[in-house]
Amino acid sequence: MNIIYVLLSISVVVAIVFFIAFIISVKNGQYDDTYTPSVRMLFEDEVVENKETSKITDK
Repeated sequence: MNIIYVLLSISVVVAIVFFIAFIISVKNGQYDDTYTPSVRMLFEDEVVENKETSKITDK
């Protein structure tokens, strides 16, 4: 039964360490996307066709 307490405490400590590492990386800007906004205008938008217009052109 004691091993369950040991494993539980180790897993909680590891989870806290990963959470602190995540918080630090977010504060340092690790997940900020600085590349995509500068090239967003170069991406082509998909053309959405109107259903009524497509019926007229098919006939």
